Amino acid sequence: MFGGAITALATPMRGGEVDIEGLRELVERQIGEGIDGLVPCGTTGEASTLSPEERARVIRATVEQAAGRVPVIAGAGANSTRAAVEGSRLAKEAGADALLHVTPYYNKPTGAGLVDHFRAVAGATDLPVIAYNVPGRTGCDMLPETVARIAQIPNVVGIKEATGSIVRGQQVIAACPADFIVLSGDDLTALALTAVGGKGVISVVSNLAPGQMSNMIRWAREGRLEEARLVNYRLLKLMELLFIESSPIPLKAALSLLGIGENELRLPLVPLGGEKLELLRAELRALGLLS
Repeated sequence: MFGGAITALATPMRGGEVDIEGLRELVERQIGEGIDGLVPCGTTGEASTLSPEERARVIRATVEQAAGRVPVIAGAGANSTRAAVEGSRLAKEAGADALLHVTPYYNKPTGAGLVDHFRAVAGATDLPVIAYNVPGRTGCDMLPETVARIAQIPNVVGIKEATGSIVRGQQVIAACPADFIVLSGDDLTALALTAVGGKGVISVVSNLAPGQMSNMIRWAREGRLEEARLVNYRLLKLMELLFIESSPIPLKAALSLLGIGENELRLPLVPLGGEKLELLRAELRALGLLS
């Protein structure tokens, strides 16, 4: 249920407010091009600057537009365990199929604290929970031995592994049960991790090229590696450009060039401009994504 290419959705904005119609357009485009799942209110969706009410609106709109065609894995994480439990409740009420829970940021919990955090989060819901390890953002690295302990908790079905290390991804796969879902959290390691046993990717670039990312991961899982490699290298420069500044700054610029939302973010992030914007525009044109 939670494999393949899954899009970490951006949250389109206009005039300082969430652009629900833009979001619906983005979701429909994703599904129309064959994406395997959707993640609203993650890092890419600027969840840290959305109010609880806005998060609920974004998740609900995503669920409504998806209409059961693909699973919706809602970002519900927080650095307070109580807040994470409440985020899970709001996401379930909004209709999410599963939850994505980032490791608590800023607090720097120990391995034991992480296990207790995920036990509390998973115990408060009947929805599947996917953990999210992104130490470059959180200051908290969930080591393979800790992931193995979390994998034993009922409801915790997988992890989005976003260290950017293919070695770490393999260590996590080796440490966990065979049915534990390991997803790449980095487009640049998605093919490699899938080739060594991962189940796919929660992707940023698929906001722009959902069909190509879906094909790449499906072909990798089918052993059609030459075809998958061609897609990987075709999209490589775009993957890199989407992190030329902190994500989702470049992605929001790219989506605005495609007419989805404005080139607008919530502070403290500010829009991409100047030479970097032109590099992005040129690559979108080279890929045929922008006329």
